[in-house]
Amino acid sequence: MRKVMKRILVEGVAAMMVCGIFVGCKKDENKSDFEYIKQKGELTIGITYFNPMNYEDEDGKLTGFETEFAQAICEKLDVKPDFQVINWDSKIQELKGKTIDCIWNGMTLTDEIKRNLSTSTPYLENKQVIVTKAENEDKYKTEEDFKNIKIVAEKGSAGEGTVLKGDMFKDAQYTAVDTQANALLEVKSGTADVAIVDYVLSIGSIGEGTSYNDLAVTDLSFNPEQYGIAFRKGSDVTDKVNEAITALVDDGKLKEIAQKYKLQDLLIAK
Repeated sequence: MRKVMKRILVEGVAAMMVCGIFVGCKKDENKSDFEYIKQKGELTIGITYFNPMNYEDEDGKLTGFETEFAQAICEKLDVKPDFQVINWDSKIQELKGKTIDCIWNGMTLTDEIKRNLSTSTPYLENKQVIVTKAENEDKYKTEEDFKNIKIVAEKGSAGEGTVLKGDMFKDAQYTAVDTQANALLEVKSGTADVAIVDYVLSIGSIGEGTSYNDLAVTDLSFNPEQYGIAFRKGSDVTDKVNEAITALVDDGKLKEIAQKYKLQDLLIAK
């Protein structure tokens, strides 16, 4: 009888432990996105190196408009920013898989992004521009001018979308590269004739006084667009960040950061 009672007691305790584990798991699963991030104590931010948004200064320290913007937002959310370099082409999968908590790196608010993710208030304007060698600045104007030339753009970027979706470049030889910085390097080295990149990348990065002083931005531009931050679909972090953006606008901090990187004229959130 004692053995039976002991077995029942042991089995009961085991069942309670299993139940407790599952309840605990269920409780964790029921946490909101913001609770999950607060518990970690940090917001993991998916980026690529992209001057003037996120790049390393002469001392190897991460800096840039998006870097300082994210740091200011995280300060208001009382969490630390954790910047993680990602493959831009797989940014949505990275976010959904919780490798990162948001995409915050000069990200264009495309229909695909808005359909699959939760997005912040737009804060900056942008467009796609053509970069080429300075001596070829006036060479590319019509569809015929792009026939058989070598074009590069970052894979998964708005620049790639511009190349693939329009008739202007249908007879060009297109190659995708890992980053917009590499797109500029391809043109500089002569392995590509033109690169399609974000206009904000060209500000302060191309022309006299820069390492790309032999490159120039042509008069052609495409696809006026807006930048925003992306979170997981249904995430409650979006509203928290939007409130923080409003606060940074009201106290003048966002404008101050934009001016530092010569982006104040493109600022939407005012």
